[in-house]
Amino acid sequence: MDKVIEIKNLKKYFGEVKAVDDISFSVKEGQLFAFLGLNGAGKSTTINIIIGILKKDSGECIVNSKSVDDIEKILPEIGIVFQSSVLDNKLTVLENLRYRAALYGIMKEEFDKNLDFLTEALDMKNILKKTFEKLSGGQKRKADIARALIHKPKLLILDEPTTGLDPQTRKLVWTLISQLRKSDRLTVLLTTHYMEEASEADYVAIMESGKIVATGTPTQLKNEYASDYMKIYGYDYKLIEVLKSHDLIYIKNREFIQIEFKDTLSAKNFLMENEKMITDFEVIKGKMDDVFLNVTGRDIKELR
Repeated sequence: MDKVIEIKNLKKYFGEVKAVDDISFSVKEGQLFAFLGLNGAGKSTTINIIIGILKKDSGECIVNSKSVDDIEKILPEIGIVFQSSVLDNKLTVLENLRYRAALYGIMKEEFDKNLDFLTEALDMKNILKKTFEKLSGGQKRKADIARALIHKPKLLILDEPTTGLDPQTRKLVWTLISQLRKSDRLTVLLTTHYMEEASEADYVAIMESGKIVATGTPTQLKNEYASDYMKIYGYDYKLIEVLKSHDLIYIKNREFIQIEFKDTLSAKNFLMENEKMITDFEVIKGKMDDVFLNVTGRDIKELR
């Protein structure tokens, strides 16, 4: 599988502030790669280097086998959804998209085909002739995403793309992105504070103070940095003595006992050893929120 993004020892300093401090990572073709980090962690600076807004101090940044030092050859292959919209408030959605397509030299037949596809996928038919300034927040986000995809890019960069969206619109967006990843091998670089989005990524990098402090698939990160929990609803009361003797962390209320385990194997072994005292239970995997907290010492809610 080809690498769409390859970054080695990338650095960008602003005086004494090490915004991006010697980071390395790669993103493979068709992959959904998620960046997590609090504001100021270095995510946006990294993205701005990839798309040519900022110049790197040192290191390598390669996109589609081309150096960002030659950014003009890279930009036509990238679609970007910024946190704040860059569409013209006074133009209609259709005018905005037509203008955007013209910048890429897309002719009418191809534009119409791409527009029809995006209009149906994002349920935009009723907003095409409305001026952008009169749209709701969710409608504006749909137009932003259509703008990023109208030229069929190889790489889609999403900077907090679904912030403020209702669940139905968020589902529409992710259904479209999933479809394009399968049909067109679209590669996606995502920053998000929605842990359910990060959990669906193929690979996750957590940034803090300009450095990448943890990487892996969501499952790998959960196994390494998050505890599993077992909720026991039906049990023999002798189980409490077992918990005390094993020095396990647990919470007991009228409905269940919740026990913390370092990993799924520990939970499985405990269950097998005490199965005669347990009649009803569930095992709950660690969450990405727990991963972020344990890696950075900060609550993921601080992202919001």
